[in-house]
Amino acid sequence: MSSFPGKGKVAVLKTSPLTVLDDIEQVMKLAGFEEALPKKIKTGLKINISWQTWYPACSSAPWQLEGVIRTLQNAGYTDLVGIHNDTVVVDTSDGERNNKHRFITDKYKVPCLYLYNQDFEWIEYQPKRPFLVLDKVYPDGVFIPKSLVGMNIIHLPTVKTHVFTTITGAMKNAFGGLLHRNRHWTHAVIHDTLVDLLMIQQEIHPGIFAMMDGTFAGDGPGPRAMRWHEKDILLASSDQVAIDAVSAKLQGFDPMSLRFIRLAHEMDLGVGDPSQIEILGYDIEQEPDWNFKKEDTFASRGQHMIYHGPLKPFEKLLLQSPLVPWSYFASNFYHNVYWYPFVGRKRVAAALDTKWGQLFQFYGDGTVVMPGTEPKTVLQALVGLTVLIAGAIGLVSVLRKQRPR
Repeated sequence: MSSFPGKGKVAVLKTSPLTVLDDIEQVMKLAGFEEALPKKIKTGLKINISWQTWYPACSSAPWQLEGVIRTLQNAGYTDLVGIHNDTVVVDTSDGERNNKHRFITDKYKVPCLYLYNQDFEWIEYQPKRPFLVLDKVYPDGVFIPKSLVGMNIIHLPTVKTHVFTTITGAMKNAFGGLLHRNRHWTHAVIHDTLVDLLMIQQEIHPGIFAMMDGTFAGDGPGPRAMRWHEKDILLASSDQVAIDAVSAKLQGFDPMSLRFIRLAHEMDLGVGDPSQIEILGYDIEQEPDWNFKKEDTFASRGQHMIYHGPLKPFEKLLLQSPLVPWSYFASNFYHNVYWYPFVGRKRVAAALDTKWGQLFQFYGDGTVVMPGTEPKTVLQALVGLTVLIAGAIGLVSVLRKQRPR
C-alpha cells in the first residue's frame, strides 16, 4: 500500500488571465505542495511538449510554468530544474521556443535537463514490486535516467483527450521522461505501462506533484489535432491517479472505465474513484457538462490496426525493425504537412483572439509561430512517402513468403 501526503485530494480553481499566476499559487497551496515536496533536494519540472508548434491545450502553457516556478521560489525551493524529453516526431528545441517555455526558464534562471542528450546516463531499474508489462516489452532491461533518481518531480500536463488513453494527464506525463526513444514499443500496452511508470516514480522520487492547466482544454483526437475550448480551470494534487480521475470526470468520462486509472486505484497507487476523492476549492459539480469526445486521426487508426487489429502479427516488423521510420514520417506528414496548415492554422488564429490567446502572445517577443506548408516540411514528407512505399513493398514481400504454397 502506498501512503503519501495529499493522497485522495485534488485542488481545483477557476481562473482568469489577470489572476492566473496568483491562482496557481493558491491551488498548489490548497493541494499541499510543501507537504508533498521535500524542500532541500532538487525539484524537477517535467514540462510537456506534445508538438513543437503552439496549439491550445497541447503542451504546458507558459503561465502554467511561470506560476509553478514563482510559487516554488517564493516558498524557498531554490534548486529547480526544467526537464525535457524528445520524441521521434517532435523537435523539443523548437518546441520550447515556440511554446515560450524557454522564455520562462531563462527569466527565472532555471536550468534545463535535456534527457535525449547523449551525456545522460541511463541505468537499469529493478522494481521493488513486479512490473505489469515493462519487463516483457524490454526483456533486455528497463532503463531510466539516473539523473531523475532522488529528485522531486512536478508534472505540468494539460487537460486533454488522447487517441490511445482517452485522456492524458499527470500519469502519462511521466511517459516521456522515464522511457527513452523506444517508448513507442509500449503503445500496445500503454495503460499498464503508465501504471508501471507510476510505481517507478513512487520508488525513485521523494516527492511527486502535478499542476494541471485547463485554461484551454482539448477534445477529439488528442494530444495534437484537437478542438480547443476555454475552460478557465486549474487542478493540483500530489496524487497522480486522483488528479487524472478528476480531469477525466470534468471531460465527461467515467474515470474507473479507463484502464490505467482503474488499475492504479486497485493497486493502491492513488485514488481513482471520484466518490473517494476530496476536492478542495471549486465545486466541480456546478461545472456545466463538457461532453468531450475521444476520437482518432487517420494516423492513429493505422496505429490501432498495428497494436490491436489485423496488423498485430507484424507489430515488431513495422515498429521494431529498420522499417520503423515509416511511422515517424507518416505522423509528420499527417500533422505537419496536412493537418496543421489546412486545419490547425485556422483554429490557432481563432484561439489567438481569445483572452488566453492574447495572454500567450504577451510572453516573449509577442510572436506566434504558425507554420504553413514549408519547403523543409514538404521535403520531409516526400522522403516519408518514399519510405512508406519501400515499407509497403517490403511488407508485401514478407507476406508472399509466408503464404502457404
